[in-house]
This record gives sequence, structure tokens and C-alpha cells, in this order.
Amino acid sequence: MSGDFEMTKDEWYQQLFERLGNSRFRSRFHLKQTEIDYIHEKGLDTIREHARDLIARREAPAVIPNDGRQTPMRGHPVFIAQHATATCCRGCIRKWHKIPEDRELSPIQQAYLVDVIMIWIEKELKNA
Repeated sequence: MSGDFEMTKDEWYQQLFERLGNSRFRSRFHLKQTEIDYIHEKGLDTIREHARDLIARREAPAVIPNDGRQTPMRGHPVFIAQHATATCCRGCIRKWHKIPEDRELSPIQQAYLVDVIMIWIEKELKNA
């Protein structure tokens, strides 16, 4: 295969969500009714803002003292989505999303992670 093969954005997302779905750990995360109700109460735009803020504060810095432990397993739909999509710590982001962990996340990288989280949340809402 030639080295200049590039995936489209849709192909990348399709492959990513397929791989996440095949992970026993990642695929066990689902939104519960309380989180679904919270999303309906707040609206998807507000949830996206929460995701932006959480990624900017907890994942974007180059050095995160508690990396690997900064994202709770419950308490907010975005936290659950982060574990389901491997956007929960820089180690998982490196492994699953191919983004190096030794430098600050760019605005484009942050927007990508937020998109991944929101795609997962929207899929969960459709399947609820």
C-alpha cells in the first residue's frame, strides 16, 4: 500500500467508532436516563459548551499532574462520553486519536475531541 493514503473525515470517524464499539471497556459506557434528562433540560449547545470547557481545562494543557485520573466516571454526560470515546486523558487520546501527549492541544485538536464527544452523545440520544 502506498504511504500517501489519506482517510476522509467520515472514514476516520467511522473507523474510530467501530474500534470504540469493539472495545469491551469503551462499549460498556452508556447514558442513563438522568443524563439524558439533563441533556434535554440543558440542550445540546450547552452540553457542547461544557465539553469545550472540560477539554480545554482538563485535557488541553501540555502537562496534567493527575493525567489518567482527571475525568470522573460519572456526574456529567460529557464525563461518560469521554470514557466511551477515549477522550478522558492524554494517554487514551494518544492511543486512540493519534494526538501526542507532550504538548498543548491546539484549538483544532480540541474542537476535534469535542466533536467526537458530541457525536457519541447524539448517537446515545438516538438509541435511547
